Amino acid sequence: MTILGIDPGLATMGWGVISFDGVKPKLIDFGALITPPDMPMAQRLLCLFEGVEDLCSRFEPDDIAMEELFFCKNVTTAIAVGEARGAAIAAMRKYTKNLFEYTPNQIKQAVTGYGKADKKQIQQMVKLLLNMNEIAKPDDAADGLAIAITHAHSLRMRDSFRM
Repeated sequence: MTILGIDPGLATMGWGVISFDGVKPKLIDFGALITPPDMPMAQRLLCLFEGVEDLCSRFEPDDIAMEELFFCKNVTTAIAVGEARGAAIAAMRKYTKNLFEYTPNQIKQAVTGYGKADKKQIQQMVKLLLNMNEIAKPDDAADGLAIAITHAHSLRMRDSFRM
């Protein structure tokens, strides 16, 4: 099974692709979709939509998992991330109905065994679980991989996390 994990963001949308044989996740690729702050909002959202479309056609994932939008103190940031998340979901749904979402705490718990783990702990566990030489960069790409790993570990209960 091939799983695409997406960490939503407007400026940087991290992604990670793994294969999972039911025992151990294996790294396929990772990266980030970047939109510059001086680009008009509609163009940024179109770039993210097309970027996610490209990831779907390039990797042909069986399932796609995304981090749920968490509560944000800055309303402007929350709206922008929500819009970026919407663009990604539209592209994902165009590709498949196999869409899933996980809260930040569920991701931390699945990857590290501790629901309040910090970013460094998550990055180290992603590196270890995928037998990587270095921590995935940018941080958003490591988050995308963590989301894909979370989905792999949740397959037996996957319908509970369906969008």
